Amino acid sequence: MSHDVVPAGSPSYLNRKDDYLKRLRRIEGQARGLQRMVEDEQYCIDILTQVSAMTRALQSVSLGLLDEHLSHCVVGAAAAGGREAEEKVREASEAIARLVRS
Repeated sequence: MSHDVVPAGSPSYLNRKDDYLKRLRRIEGQARGLQRMVEDEQYCIDILTQVSAMTRALQSVSLGLLDEHLSHCVVGAAAAGGREAEEKVREASEAIARLVRS
């Protein structure tokens, strides 16, 4: 299987799955580090700095997944047209709205 081609019906991020998992594990480690910082009663600003770093990391994953979704799922559905296209565009729009609010 080519790294650029995702089988039909598969998640669009499949060719970057390992990268996403690595990044999410790093974020999981950041969350554990934040818990330790609070347990150890670290300085508030230091904790906030780490929360900001973790937030940026999550946003990066979100934007990558959104880009994958738009360039594969939405483009494919738009080419097919009809109800599926409308649904994929609506889903993408709602996902973007959630990201903007977060």
